[in-house]
Amino acid sequence: MSFSLAADLLARPTPFYHYDLGLLRRTLTAVQAAARPRDFHVHYALKANANAPILQTIREFGLGADCVSGNEVKRALETGFLPRDVVFAGVGKSDAEINLALAADIWCFNAESVEELMVLNELAGAQRRTARVALRINPDVDAKTHPHITTGLAANKFGISLTDLPGVVDYLTTLPNLELVGLHAHIGSQITDLTVFADLSHRLNELQTWFADRGQPLAHLNVGGGLGIDYYAPDTNPVPDFEAYFDVFARHLVRRPGQQLHVELGRAIVAQCGTLVSRVLYVKHSQQTQFAILDAGMTELMRPALYQSYHHIENLSSRQPNATYDVVGPICESSDTFGRAVPLPDTRRGDIVVLRSAGAYGEVMSSAYNLRDKAEAVYV
Repeated sequence: MSFSLAADLLARPTPFYHYDLGLLRRTLTAVQAAARPRDFHVHYALKANANAPILQTIREFGLGADCVSGNEVKRALETGFLPRDVVFAGVGKSDAEINLALAADIWCFNAESVEELMVLNELAGAQRRTARVALRINPDVDAKTHPHITTGLAANKFGISLTDLPGVVDYLTTLPNLELVGLHAHIGSQITDLTVFADLSHRLNELQTWFADRGQPLAHLNVGGGLGIDYYAPDTNPVPDFEAYFDVFARHLVRRPGQQLHVELGRAIVAQCGTLVSRVLYVKHSQQTQFAILDAGMTELMRPALYQSYHHIENLSSRQPNATYDVVGPICESSDTFGRAVPLPDTRRGDIVVLRSAGAYGEVMSSAYNLRDKAEAVYV
């Protein structure tokens, strides 16, 4: 089955984002069917897509919220997530963002440095609160993904290094307004080699033993997210294999009695339900190639320009491939390119061209560069 648009949407001005809420619900059903029997708690990573209808649908399925900014915390609460289901991560939380989250009494801060712990302790004391903290560690595990979206190597800015961890834990015991409740680790994004999650599990097992030997049990572990999707065949594989993903942790991670396990999925939940819909403005012929110039650009979908990501491209106005095109946008940057030598049907001005799997890191990363109007969102 390939992607199609209703007649009324074919006549709609482009570009726009098209969200299939039916597919989103199928995906959420699969997530919970795999997570609940294993007693895994799933938080949705708002950074992937923070649109209110998307968040309201996710909340209906009982997921928590993983936030990386104060405004994401605010959006989660506004769309019905309870404070006890909200976690706040991020390497550079501002005082204003921390104060907002403290006042809301969110479940947990994922703290990434001694410096952050110092500020969090001071601000919590000023509000006469105790902030629950999970230490985000940098496990130095290679996620085997694009270098721009790996987060768990020693060279990355995220988390507390394993060599620094003993000193950080000792220092934490001197901060009266903080309560250590767990460990957090997130090693990267768009991970398709599930063995790296086994590597992460083994590293967390070692750390748990170290904490237990110090007499510091951990109430919960947060293994982050990172599960990838199939960008090449979105119709064949619209829903990721959540069973296989959760099974890795079930088999390799040693959970202590009463310990909760949290995961933070973003892309895997929303990417396939979103499509960027555009029209061909011009087909430009040169000596070396043919350019299909769309009215959508890097302002609507930044990922290909940012780290050369692939999105499946289809021409809905014609279905028989017989030529190749460099599919580009109208922005005044050479990096405004969606794909090179893309096989497409004979493509003409006015054809509807869609970029698939754009539900994650599409609209949420959009910009007004070149004073572009913001593309609208349509939900079906």
